[in-house]
Amino acid sequence: MKVDLKPNEVITKASDANHFINGGNEKIKGKLILTNQRIYFKTTQMGFDDFNKEITPKEIEEVMVFNTFKILPNGLSIITKEGQQLRFVVKKRDQWCKMINQIY
Repeated sequence: MKVDLKPNEVITKASDANHFINGGNEKIKGKLILTNQRIYFKTTQMGFDDFNKEITPKEIEEVMVFNTFKILPNGLSIITKEGQQLRFVVKKRDQWCKMINQIY
């Protein structure tokens, strides 16, 4: 997997992740990548390139955590200023939340 970085852009965190789609009924496997300039979700599943996502700090309204299956503390939710909610399952979600909060 290759991410085209912009000038002066540095990857600060990357992890395997699942992205919930269709109201949380389906998930897409991929990588969540945090740089000093934005957040990327890149799918690792063939045929799902439409779900690749780039989120810039100016688009972020709020970052929240949630529990999957009501007990597993591994959910990360990014709410955009347009009202879109992007939900991911990642390891060490609290670290992700803290690092994302530092860029916006």
